[in-house]
Amino acid sequence: MKKYLAELVGTFVLTLLGCGAAVSLSCGVDTASVVGTAIAFGLSVVAMAYTIGGISGCHINPAITLGVFLSGKMSAKDCGLYMVFQIIGAILAALVLCALAGCDSGLGANSLQSGITLTQGLIAEVVLTMLFVLVVLGATSKTNGATNNFAGLAIGLALILIHLVGIHYTGTSVNPARSIGPALLAGGDALNQLWIFIVAPLVGAALAALIWKGINIDKEVE
Repeated sequence: MKKYLAELVGTFVLTLLGCGAAVSLSCGVDTASVVGTAIAFGLSVVAMAYTIGGISGCHINPAITLGVFLSGKMSAKDCGLYMVFQIIGAILAALVLCALAGCDSGLGANSLQSGITLTQGLIAEVVLTMLFVLVVLGATSKTNGATNNFAGLAIGLALILIHLVGIHYTGTSVNPARSIGPALLAGGDALNQLWIFIVAPLVGAALAALIWKGINIDKEVE
């Protein structure tokens, strides 16, 4: 049970601090707000990786959990419960952010940005999630030896890069839980388009698992 609670706490922190930064910085109004929001999401992951990584592996993202499951590194039961607790954590974070900034603040929810088509949004989320989950699978692999001690840093930095690219298109989800929590309270386009930020990241995660299985040089170590 502790590992599930750790996932709840970790996803709560990621959603509150990442989405909270997006609200506080008015993400999208200028370059500085985009960079600041990207850094906030990345550093949240780094902080949680070194806080709960030894307890649950610090997935704090259903897409990562799916990728780990499809890579054969966790059971179906753990996969399902991780996702449930991740979503609960994100909803609790959205509630706190709603109390702080008001639900009409947007809560850092994801939606297709101005001028972005559905196809562009889907491509962005699938490809960026695929790259992110691939980094996670590789950085945490035992085939990396001692370097996997720095996995949290590598994953956090990768998430910063992914946000720097993706915010322009979708606000950057690559994490269904992080999208579900704010969307449920913000409503509007965020809720209407929520399916994009559930389906696309999960597809991206499945592709990442497939790629990792194809390039992993020592499956016995896993």
